[in-house]
Amino acid sequence: MRDPVTDFEYPEAWVAACRSPALLEDVRRGLAVLTASGTVLRRGFTTGTTAAAACKAAVLSLACDTVEEVDVTLPCGIAVRLPVDGYRGQASCRKDAGDYTGDVTAGLEFVAMAAPSLSGGVQFVPGEGIGSFARDTPRHLRGTPAISAPALDCIRRSIDEAVEEADLSGTTVILTVPRGAEVAQKTLNPKIGVHGGISVLGTTGFVEPWDDHMTEGVLDRIARAPGAVVLTTGRLGLRYSRLLFPEHEAILVGNKLEEALGAVDGDAVICGLPGLILKFMDPDVLEGTGCVTVEELSATLLWKEVAGRELASFRVRYPRVRVVIVDRSGRVIGESP
Repeated sequence: MRDPVTDFEYPEAWVAACRSPALLEDVRRGLAVLTASGTVLRRGFTTGTTAAAACKAAVLSLACDTVEEVDVTLPCGIAVRLPVDGYRGQASCRKDAGDYTGDVTAGLEFVAMAAPSLSGGVQFVPGEGIGSFARDTPRHLRGTPAISAPALDCIRRSIDEAVEEADLSGTTVILTVPRGAEVAQKTLNPKIGVHGGISVLGTTGFVEPWDDHMTEGVLDRIARAPGAVVLTTGRLGLRYSRLLFPEHEAILVGNKLEEALGAVDGDAVICGLPGLILKFMDPDVLEGTGCVTVEELSATLLWKEVAGRELASFRVRYPRVRVVIVDRSGRVIGESP
């Protein structure tokens, strides 16, 4: 059995140990993950997926008054059905965090209002409760809404599908998150320079049950991996790790690098984007740099000096661990000496 989200092939022993065989279909579809103990953990949905569902429902409700559920195709290509509450141009969807108990945005309501466009065309307007960047960053200008590219594509695709299904010439959709500014204070947004609300994100469209899955499943994979294992922190890191190290098993560990390294028996590689890796090496790496995020630091003249120092120091502490840092295009921007 293969996970269609991560492409991980579940060991037969895990499948045999499953205590809820009826839930294995959700695992096959990517809606849940199977752990080494046989426990099935449900994936949740990202803020981007939740936003897309609310927007699609608002548009559809212009044509059929009430809408109770909508289909959304996630950035990872999997189609899911989400419950919504849509009525005459307004709809809401609450964020389902699945079995990830640490998700501070769980249950947050996303509200979309849609109106037919007299001039045709489709317009999407991020409103109250959605954060914006307080300063220019390597990828975003000051004032830009904090919506990631995959999430924005998912939202726009969902609106376009609804416009076609409702047989409209066009629409304007305004998305708000009524408690967005309040909940954002519990996230990293204030520290990374996103003000006024939450970020709308979602690389795959799913929220992973990181804590439990890391303990029961990923650590076992790391311990059993033949040869040097490649540990990576995110989806892009996983993609580039497989390209750079095709002869090794690449394993996604998120922000659990310390636990992952504890499970390694032999040599290892850490490969991925700079943010989590540099912060793991040195939590105070940004002090004195004038930068708010590691990504911002990587675009400055200080990067070579700071990254070189941290990589050399880490190599002394972990002589059997090689570190390769890549940017979002897959270019290597830092490597162990």
